[in-house]
Formats: sequence, C-alpha cells, structure tokens
Amino acid sequence: MAETSNTDRLRRRRPTSHERESGRPWDESYSDGPAPWDIGRPQPAIAELIVEGVFAGDVLDAGCGTGEHALAIASAGGHVLGVDVAETALAMARAKAVERDLDVEFAAADALELHDLDRAFDTVLDCGLFHTFDAQERPRYVGSLASVTKQGGRLHVLCFSDEGENLGPHPVSRNALEAAFSADRGWRVVTIEASEIQTRFRAEGLPAWRAAIVRL
Repeated sequence: MAETSNTDRLRRRRPTSHERESGRPWDESYSDGPAPWDIGRPQPAIAELIVEGVFAGDVLDAGCGTGEHALAIASAGGHVLGVDVAETALAMARAKAVERDLDVEFAAADALELHDLDRAFDTVLDCGLFHTFDAQERPRYVGSLASVTKQGGRLHVLCFSDEGENLGPHPVSRNALEAAFSADRGWRVVTIEASEIQTRFRAEGLPAWRAAIVRL
C-alpha cells in the first residue's frame, strides 16, 4: 500500500522547471538511448571522491539515474540508497546491480520530497541535479536535502558552473551555490572548487563546481 501511495504521489507531482523547459518528463530522457549525462561510468570528479573515501556511513545518491555513482560507492564498500523519479533509469540501475553482484538499494522518490523516505543519511551525493532546479525550486530542494541529512553529515554537489567557455545547461554561479546552502538554511559550505562534468557529447568536460557542504 505504501509503495502504491508513493507511486501515485510521483505521478501527481508538478513537473520541474527542467521538465517544463525541455517539454519531456525525466523518465523519457532514458527511453530512446542513454541520456546526455549518462556516460556509462562515474563522473571523474566523483570517482576521485570515492577513492578518497568520503562516502561514509549510510549514503544517499539523490537523482541517481542509472546508478553508476551508487554502484561505484557500493563497490568501494559503501551502503547506498539511490533515488530518482525516472523508473526507466531505476530499472537499468537495478539490472546493473544484479549483473555486478552489488548490494545497492534503488527507490523511486521525488528529490523535492525526500522527507517521504523517513530516513537519515551520513553522506549525500548530488551529481548533476542541483543545477536542474530554478531559483524558485532551490529553497525547497535544499530543505528536502536537509530533511534526510544527519547533523554533521556531508553533502557533495557537482553542478554546472557559469565560469569558463562552452557552458553546460542551467549553469550556476558560485554565489548562488553559497546562498542556497547558507547557515540560515542549516548548512555550511566547506569548499567550492572548479571541476568539470563530462557528457556523452563532450568527453573533455564542461565547467562545473564541486562543493563539500556540512549539515549544521
């Protein structure tokens, strides 16, 4: 019954700004071949963090897509839940977990309503999700992340940057990132560093920010 109720809520949710602009729901991004952001492996900037061992304790991968980051964290010994609204992507992620013999949990969830999970995590990953929300949606998303991040827990964000050439879609300024995760919203930004996000169409990478943020 709970699963049915969650499915119904996801079907009734209002499309995000990205979905409205693109004219298609997230799930359709995976229906006719790999999505532009699905490079078939972890983003190098996230792979570095996995090697460094930053994904400790219970880990949430928000907007996990087809699961490459969640699977890589699990292969390094992490306990991971990957969530997404795209059921097609989740089915692919679950199939990969079986194929690779990895114990990873994947579930359908709205990133703007993560409190519905009724769980708390030590470490949270947002790879390529934050920048898809517009200025009106970001406070709600940040609050949603806060509802599932333990006090003292760490959030790692990789999002498109507005600095450099050949910018990705929905680029974010450093100031906007800092403002979104301010102390009055329950966060402290530890570091923001220049990085890159690879896509299927640009393997050399597009300008990005990689941020480490602590839940107060």
